[in-house]
Amino acid sequence: MSDHHAPFSAVLFDCDGVLVDSEPITNRVLHGMLHELGWEITDEECVRRFIGRGLKDEWRIIEQHTGVRIDEAWLDEFRERRNEALRGGLEAVDGIFEAIEGVRERVGDRFACVTGADRAKVEFQLRATGLDRAFGNRVFSGMEVARTKPAPDVYLAAADSLGVDPATVAVVEDSVAGVTAGVAAGASVFGFTPPGPTSTSPAALVAAGAVTTFTAMGELPSLLDRLRRARQQGQGRGHPAR
Repeated sequence: MSDHHAPFSAVLFDCDGVLVDSEPITNRVLHGMLHELGWEITDEECVRRFIGRGLKDEWRIIEQHTGVRIDEAWLDEFRERRNEALRGGLEAVDGIFEAIEGVRERVGDRFACVTGADRAKVEFQLRATGLDRAFGNRVFSGMEVARTKPAPDVYLAAADSLGVDPATVAVVEDSVAGVTAGVAAGASVFGFTPPGPTSTSPAALVAAGAVTTFTAMGELPSLLDRLRRARQQGQGRGHPAR
């Protein structure tokens, strides 16, 4: 039986919006292509409906609003336009390199990138920002398991590969779908909510099951320590901290 009050055994990072600041770029491309199909969707609704989810799995909602059943050719065009936009302006999330070093001090190399996106996209983004050197081969794609986020499959696969119990893992996510996936895997989810139009509200992430939220990536290492201490103190009193 796992000890829920032990220090975290591993830290699993989502990619888009957590490691790289890709969400505004991707959302702009998707918003434009949905308008081309005839859906006058707002930026805010586009963020709410699609961030953190596999676009190919959302065909029903797109067909409902446009009458168009998106196919692989449409998805290929989206990916091509998205990747071109990312090549022109992708940056790492502010403070992420320092946060990774803080995580490394706490869990060694037991940290990974766990994304719902396809491997080609995430590996391109990690290379473009220099984050590939930090993660090496510890990259897991939701497109390579039975179900991508919000199902827990990719987080379970990552924990298994690292040889850790999912219940002792910390997950860092910025979307409701991602938080839902981490919670379903049994992990403690930290919700990242930086200022900006593509960020999900703290309330929405907490409602999905995040144990806490934070707005600056530099806060992450101390947050990990704080929750660990709170749980250890709760264990000392004979009941878990809430």
